Order: sequence, then C-alpha cells, then structure tokens
Amino acid sequence: MRLMAEFAADKGMEAGDCLRDTGVAFAALSDPNATVTGTQELQLIRNLLRHFPDEPGLGLQVGSRYHFTSFGALGFALMSSPSVRSALDVALGYFPLTFAFTRFKVEDSATATRLVIDDAAVPMPLRRFLVERDSSALVTVQRDLIPDMSVLTSASFQFSAPEYAEMFEQYLGVLPEFDAPLNVAMLNRDVISLPLPLANALTQQAAIDQCRQLLDERIARTQLSAQVRERLARGAMHMPEMENVANEMCLTVRTLRRRLRDEGTSFIELRDEARCALAREWLRGSKLSVGQIGERLGYAEATSFINAFKRWTGETPHVFRRHTD
Repeated sequence: MRLMAEFAADKGMEAGDCLRDTGVAFAALSDPNATVTGTQELQLIRNLLRHFPDEPGLGLQVGSRYHFTSFGALGFALMSSPSVRSALDVALGYFPLTFAFTRFKVEDSATATRLVIDDAAVPMPLRRFLVERDSSALVTVQRDLIPDMSVLTSASFQFSAPEYAEMFEQYLGVLPEFDAPLNVAMLNRDVISLPLPLANALTQQAAIDQCRQLLDERIARTQLSAQVRERLARGAMHMPEMENVANEMCLTVRTLRRRLRDEGTSFIELRDEARCALAREWLRGSKLSVGQIGERLGYAEATSFINAFKRWTGETPHVFRRHTD
C-alpha cells in the first residue's frame, strides 16, 4: 500500500483520497511493523482506479516500483538464489509474502517454462490492473536479479488490447497477445538457468529462515487477531474492555496482550479498527452529528473523536462525510 500511495502522491492524489475507506492511517504507511489486510489494499486500488480513470498502463506503472527490496526478507532470498529458476521456486514457496493477488503457476516442459498468472480469485473490476501490476513487478524483480538479460520470450493476456498496448513492450520487454485463453508469461529456459551474480547459499538460507518465521507469524495472526477483531466489531457500540475479551477467550490479559504483540498488533489498534469502521458507516448512512457519533463510540468530547478519526483516515469526519454525500 505504501508503494501505491507514493505513486498516487507523485501523480498529485491527496493522501485522504488515496486511503479513503481503507481504515489505514497515513502514519501506518511509514511503520515497518504495520500490517494491512487484502481487503484494505483492494480498496486503495479501487480508489486509484476511480481517481485515475484515464491513466494509461496504471498497473504497469505501479508494478515497475516493486523492486526486490520491496519484498523484505523474501527479496533477499530471491537475490541470493543460484538462478532465476531457483528464485522462482523460492517465491512460489513463500507466495503469501508477496504482494500478488493473482496466483502464479509454473509449468516446465522440455523446451520452455510457462508461468500462468491466474486471476480467478480477483474481483472482476480490478483484474486488468492487478494482472498488469503483478506482471510488471515480475519483470522488475527479474531485471534486478539479472539486469542485462530478459527472461520473457512472449506474453499473453485474457483481456482485450487497451489503447496503450504499446506500453506493455516498454515495461515487459515484449508485445503481448491479447484476448488469449490464459494470462501466460513464457520464460527463456537458458536465461533462467544462468547463475545469478549475487548467489550466496548462506545468505539465502538466513533469508529463507526469516521468511519461514514471517509466514508462521502471519498464520498465527489470522487465528487470534481475527477473533479479537470480530468480537470488537460485534460490540463496537458498547466496546468491551480488554479484560472482557480475554475472559471470553479463556486467556489472561497478559497473555492476550503478549500474543497480539507477537502478531504485530495490539488490542488498542484492533479496537481503533472497529471504531473507525463503525464511524465511517454512521458518517455515510446516518444523520447523526459528528458529536453524537463520537459519543456513541465512547469519546467524551467531539474534538477527541475528530482527532482520532483524522489519525485513522488522514481526514476529518466532516471532510469524509462531504465526500460521501
């Protein structure tokens, strides 16, 4: 989300418009320990598409910013791999640590390696953007790994040729076929088998160990944090205290706090998420005043609620309501 928000800012889009309805505070984009959900990222993409309806190759442009350093430990695992083909195996093994909403499937034959980009799980209005972005990011990382050679021999996409079709050659290095049965990138077997200049077995193992730990933490987060988030969402109008939630989960407050901290979040952050979601709903769909909404959410003064809402979304409740009228 930070990369896309930076792209939007470079194009002149205000932070409040970029993060509208995401529930992500602007400050969180600069926090390396902050995490976001897929739903929040998809909302940001909707905001981009709504704000830049005529921008050619929006997904291609965004994807070109996804260098290997953007992927953290996974990026270093890729960079230190013996070859591009080996790096591809690592990426597929830790695919949840990538930014892709599409799914990559690798098919090897005697003469070629075919990479299918499956967009079946992607919401229809966002498919072209995400296929463009993920394809462009794939080539961007490949150029980081082996700068002077291209691994793509051809590409094909299911969507029809857009007016900016020539931009694909600029970003991907090949002019694709459109209206194809599948989204496919054909990879040069000779090139992807070449040794990478920064291959290092020890560095790669250390990076893979960190990837494994990150993946374990992410799995754990979906188990406990999701339960707490659901409980808070159900009781947002009468926000339960941490002690009440801990008792419902048969945990001590200390254990709940520690486990949420281990997952990269806190009870306060999850409570703010629930309050922010309900505040946006009331601002959009009710005639309650800002003060009344703040009072329902447990704020003694309207000013405190206004400041909290601005911290969550980057704009005041009044501005948010005016944009949704």
